[in-house]
Amino acid sequence: MNDKHIRILYTIPNFNTAGSGKSVYDLVSGLDRSIFEPEICCFHNKGAFFKEVEALGVKIHIFPFTSAYKPRLGFLSRVFKIRNFFKTHQFDVIHSWHWSSDISEPLAAKLAGIPYVYTKKAMGWESRYWKWRSQLSSKVIVVNEDMMSFYFSKMLHKAVQFPLAIDVNRYQPTLGSDVMREQLGLSVNDFVIISVANLVEVKGIETLLDAVNQLDNPKIKVLVVGGDSSDYAVMLKSKYKAYSHIKFIGKQLDVRPYLALSDLFVIPTKDEGRREGIPNAPLEAMAMNRIVLGSNISGIRDILKVFPDCMFQADDISDLKDKIKTIMNLSEDKRLALETQMRRRVVDEFSIEDFIERHQSLYQELVKSNLSS
Repeated sequence: MNDKHIRILYTIPNFNTAGSGKSVYDLVSGLDRSIFEPEICCFHNKGAFFKEVEALGVKIHIFPFTSAYKPRLGFLSRVFKIRNFFKTHQFDVIHSWHWSSDISEPLAAKLAGIPYVYTKKAMGWESRYWKWRSQLSSKVIVVNEDMMSFYFSKMLHKAVQFPLAIDVNRYQPTLGSDVMREQLGLSVNDFVIISVANLVEVKGIETLLDAVNQLDNPKIKVLVVGGDSSDYAVMLKSKYKAYSHIKFIGKQLDVRPYLALSDLFVIPTKDEGRREGIPNAPLEAMAMNRIVLGSNISGIRDILKVFPDCMFQADDISDLKDKIKTIMNLSEDKRLALETQMRRRVVDEFSIEDFIERHQSLYQELVKSNLSS
């Protein structure tokens, strides 16, 4: 280890979307540089968010830090190439933000003798490789309570729970732009509902759109922000193209101007497949004083558990419809109070300062343990 700095390598496949990328960005920009020296490794330099990360001025490696398992005959030799990369650069800790159950990366780190930690961001444990990945890791960072009880009850020594976080100075209460409002065809008297998500089927966007259509209220407008080129997104745009009150905005690097125009944020994720860990989007909305409604599922429940009336049964159009009506009918005083409470929840429980401090302490603990072993 360098006498002065602890060298942390963050591995992430790409910066095509800003979900995990934002967390890596926050960690790299927030680490105490008198103690830590962060670097990043990814598969390629594409993606809208890559330029933002590049501007941080840290070293970025473009290198395949995982390997396919087949052909099996050459698997170990391919792992040793990754191991040699890790060893050559003398990293002190490797922190993976890869979404998959890959075991080649933690195996390479183990062969290199470097402490390895990965962040388990999404629900899902079907593959046996998740257990193997966890056993090969020095620590696993889990982001919600259900992960601890569902997946790590028999290996609690491996797991630590750190909720994801956002920068509440970046996401602050803001008035919407009148120019943008006009461009989107919105009136100041409209009730604007927004959902921000990577448009894949598990996000359950049609639950929201069907609930709004059943309300049949001309004041309600819906903004759907997120990548709109997937098969699911194409299906949604085709299915709802006749409804002028539903607007598909596409992927936006900065969602704050759209959140500022909204009255309500809805995250209608289904209770199936690769569900939420701790989604960033509702936290960003809450930090901007926006009321959030969400499915009563893992991850979202961690955020909204102190607001039980703001959760609805996943896939339940009628339940969501009733929740939207309730929010629309709140008095101005109750609405303002709920908005304030939601921002306070994010400031108190999901602050970026605590997020960075917890990671710094873990890295120091891993390095100390590795030196003494």
